[in-house]
Amino acid sequence: MIDTHAHLNFPSLLEQIEKVVAESQKAGITEIIIAGSSIKDSACAVELAQKYPGYLFASVGIHPHKTDPENQMPIEEQLQSLERLILDAKRSPLGAIVAIGETGLDFSLAPPGNEDRPKEEQIRLFQEHIKLAQKYNLPLIIHAREAVDEVIEILTMKQWNNEAMKGVFHCYAGGRKRIQKILDLDSPDTFDTSDTSDTFPHWYFGFDGNLTYDEGLQAVVKLIPPERILIETDSPFLAPVPHRGEINTPAYLPLIQEKINEILGQDLTKQIEKNTRKLFNF
Repeated sequence: MIDTHAHLNFPSLLEQIEKVVAESQKAGITEIIIAGSSIKDSACAVELAQKYPGYLFASVGIHPHKTDPENQMPIEEQLQSLERLILDAKRSPLGAIVAIGETGLDFSLAPPGNEDRPKEEQIRLFQEHIKLAQKYNLPLIIHAREAVDEVIEILTMKQWNNEAMKGVFHCYAGGRKRIQKILDLDSPDTFDTSDTSDTFPHWYFGFDGNLTYDEGLQAVVKLIPPERILIETDSPFLAPVPHRGEINTPAYLPLIQEKINEILGQDLTKQIEKNTRKLFNF
């Protein structure tokens, strides 16, 4: 099993990283992608991935909310720093970066400790992340809260090379009515390709620990093709039942996989791992 989204770069997990990694390995987790939400977090993700090569991998990005309010660096400088991280990692024999994100749009109120970012700034940041993903041929890890329609609108803009665009809607929260819109991102109407054997699908849905207790989300996952499903913990958040309310870790990922298998009435462990390896090129 592969955890496609964990914040091992956050203090509650970073301070016990050796224990977290050991427990994750014991639980059968074969790879973990550490998601960046600021320049600082992204740099830490890369450092961790290089410290544990072949087990931890990094995704670098700037969250649509300001998750690091102390950093008052202008947006342009942040974007330049983000690209330098990518270039430095590419020069390293350890590599480590497998995705761009988390990035996207969040029009909900920022949680305590974060700051709201103006919509115009969020949109610009998201578009610049798309440019980086296309430039370096990396998938996007998309954060979309109360803005799934707007995210889809941006992804379908004609300025992009849509055939090369791919990614996951992390911690999917778009409900039933937006499932088809995301599936349609792979339709021939979006981009023209004659060979679908290797290129499809490009877009996936990430499910987290809240699936174990959110009945509405359980109804949603039933409507999504198994070949489009990924699993993630979003550690240290969203711990699954029976650990709800605790600090979440990748070691709890099997509980999410088990719940998906229960809901869909079949063992999708191998299928979901296949989906993950295809998207992130493992």
